[in-house]
Amino acid sequence: MEVKINKNMRSVSIVGIGATPFFNGVENETYRGLSNGELFGHAALDAMKDAGIQPKDVQFFFHGSANPYVLNHCITPNIQVADWCGMRGKGSISHSEACCTGYIALEEAVFAVASGAYDVVLTGAADQATSMPDGNTPAHRRVPMTSEVLFPDLDSIFDAAYGRYLGGGPGMNHDDWINYYAHEYNFSKEFIDDVLAHQAYHFRRAATLCPRAIRRKPYEEIAKEAGYDDVWEYMKSPHNPKMTQYLRTSSDSCVADGAGACIVVPTEIAHKFTDKPVKVLGIGASVLDAIVPHLEKKATAEAARQVYELTGLTADDMDILYVNDFIGSSAFLAAEEVGYLPKGEGWKYVLDGSIAYDGDKPINTNGGRTSYGHAMAASGMADVFEAVTQMRGEAGERQVKKLPKHVLLRGFGGGQNVRCIILESDF
Repeated sequence: MEVKINKNMRSVSIVGIGATPFFNGVENETYRGLSNGELFGHAALDAMKDAGIQPKDVQFFFHGSANPYVLNHCITPNIQVADWCGMRGKGSISHSEACCTGYIALEEAVFAVASGAYDVVLTGAADQATSMPDGNTPAHRRVPMTSEVLFPDLDSIFDAAYGRYLGGGPGMNHDDWINYYAHEYNFSKEFIDDVLAHQAYHFRRAATLCPRAIRRKPYEEIAKEAGYDDVWEYMKSPHNPKMTQYLRTSSDSCVADGAGACIVVPTEIAHKFTDKPVKVLGIGASVLDAIVPHLEKKATAEAARQVYELTGLTADDMDILYVNDFIGSSAFLAAEEVGYLPKGEGWKYVLDGSIAYDGDKPINTNGGRTSYGHAMAASGMADVFEAVTQMRGEAGERQVKKLPKHVLLRGFGGGQNVRCIILESDF
C-alpha cells in the first residue's frame, strides 16, 4: 500500500529536536546504568525545550525501540518511559520496526498530526545496543551484549513462519547488494575494497567533528598507532580485517546506546514554536520479506519512487542524503538507487571525496552507522536530528557548503522495512 501525505491532509513540520550522544553504556562511566526510559526522556525533554514547550503541551507521543523484549524485557515500553519525560497519563503507542524504527517514528507522528487528530506530537526512539538485561535483575542492570546472551533470544526477533534467513546464518546476507553490484558492473573485489575504504574514511572525517558520534578518532591517527604511515595501507591491513568477502570492520556498524526525539505540529502554526521549522514533504514506504533476493535494493527503489511522485521533486533537488548504512556498502549503493548519484558511477563520488560533508554531494554528515554509531531504533532519529541541524545551519565545522533546502532520508531495517522521507526547510 502506498503511504502518502496528500492534499486532503494537513502539512506537518518539525519544530523541535533532541538527541543524546551515542555511547557504549558498558564502557562509558558517565552513562552507565541509564535505563531506556532515561535515554528517551533526555532526548524528549531536549526536543520540547528546542520547541519552547513543556510536557503538558504534548497531546500524544510515540516511543520506538528495535526489540523491546530482548533488549529491555518489556513489551509496552511507552508506559515505562512516560514518567521520564512528563508523559504519565498521555495517550501513547510503542512500536518496533528493527533498525527502521526511528524513521517510522517520524512517519507515525506525521500521520497523527496530518490527519487532524492532534496538534502537538512527540515522537522518538531509544535503544541500548551494547548490553541487555541478565534476566535476573531489573532491566537497567545490564550485561555486555555477546553472542552467548543474544542468540538464545533470537526466537524473539525472528518468526520462522514469516521469514527465513537469506544466505544462511543468523541474519541477512550483508554482501547481497554489493555482490550484485560488483557483478553487474564487472568490478573486482579489490576495487570495491578501495571504494569502501574511502567511504569509511570520509564518514569518519564527519564524525570527528560531531560531538554526538561514538567513533571520533581520525583514521590517520589510528593508522599511526598501528604502525602505518599510509592510512590506505592501514585500511587494507589485518588491523582492519574483512568480516565478509567485501566488508571490513571499518564498513561495519558500531553498536551504541542512544536516543533521539522530535516535536511535530501542523505547518500552519509551526512558526509559533520556532523560526526555523522543517516541513515533512512526503514519505515513501516499501516492505519486503527477507527471503526476497536483493530486497534492500528493490524496496529502496520503490520507496524513492513513491516520495518523488508524491512531492514532484527529483533526486536533483536533494542537497544531502542520509542512508541507514549499518551494512556499510548501503551508503553509496542506496545513493545510486534513489538517483542522488549516477547509476554505476557512485564510486567516483566516493573516491574523489564528493560524498564527504565538505563535498558537493554530501552523504551522512554525522558519520553514518560506521562512525556515528548504530543504536538500532535511535539511529533513524539521529539522522533526523542531523538533517534538521544542517538545514538550520547549526552544524558547526561539519556544516555542508550549501545551506540545504531539501534533504532525503532513506531508512532500512530488519531486512524488510524501508522508508524514504523528504524534508524541506520552511524559512
